[in-house]
Amino acid sequence: MAEQLRGVERLGVAYSGGVDSSVLLALAERALGAGRVVAILGVSPSLAADERGAAHQVARVIGVPVVEVETFEGERDAYRANGPDRCFHCKDELFTRIGAEVVVAQRLDAVAYGENADDVRRLDRPGARAAAEHRVLSPLAAAGLDKAAVRRIARVFELPCADKPAAPCLASRIPHFQIVSPRKLSQVERAEAALRGLGFGDLRVRHHGEVARIELPAGDLVRAVSEPLRDRVVQAVTEAGFRFVTLDLAGIQSGAFTGAFVGGDTPGPTESEG
Repeated sequence: MAEQLRGVERLGVAYSGGVDSSVLLALAERALGAGRVVAILGVSPSLAADERGAAHQVARVIGVPVVEVETFEGERDAYRANGPDRCFHCKDELFTRIGAEVVVAQRLDAVAYGENADDVRRLDRPGARAAAEHRVLSPLAAAGLDKAAVRRIARVFELPCADKPAAPCLASRIPHFQIVSPRKLSQVERAEAALRGLGFGDLRVRHHGEVARIELPAGDLVRAVSEPLRDRVVQAVTEAGFRFVTLDLAGIQSGAFTGAFVGGDTPGPTESEG
């Protein structure tokens, strides 16, 4: 990691509050010193409000300021079309905005993001392609730190996100080639927030038009369909704008809409913790 940061006086970290970017932020702050690192949080309809708040909380624990950058990936036709390369257009928008609005204002020498060594081995990483085109550094991967190592460091640093489940963007809940729209993203966000309010932690609400397909860990499936919670689950999801509520017996499926396009069960790029 020190090798990639050699000669860097001020660093911007593309930051989401997930364990990867949070550990990168903490390590960079320790390597470069106080006041020389800034967290850059992209804000758009694809970022859930509770994820935004949690990101600020983790950054406060680390002691690094957060700069929010509004991104407009939703105005890109290729992003809305929601092909398997959607993450490229999202990350390209983020890194373009960072270059245009943050690098000069914050006097940054470089920008880095939280790709880890496991990510590098994935079959398809459109977001990584955008990072490479914008010359964004990936110090965790360069240091050979895989996901397990990143989580161990997060626990040593006592970061609030150390054991946080993956929290991919809301657009990952929409099947490929079905249009991404603010209305759909809002429906997913409202449904997931309501389910978390019922005590479910790790979850996904996949958007299939009028149908919401809920993914939960296997240990939560029986609880979700047992009274009195079943009625509350149905109410929570229908009030978010869905007509039908289904529960997927396969449980949580990381990269559910991506695996078929990359030829295997490897978690897809939309399921990154960032």
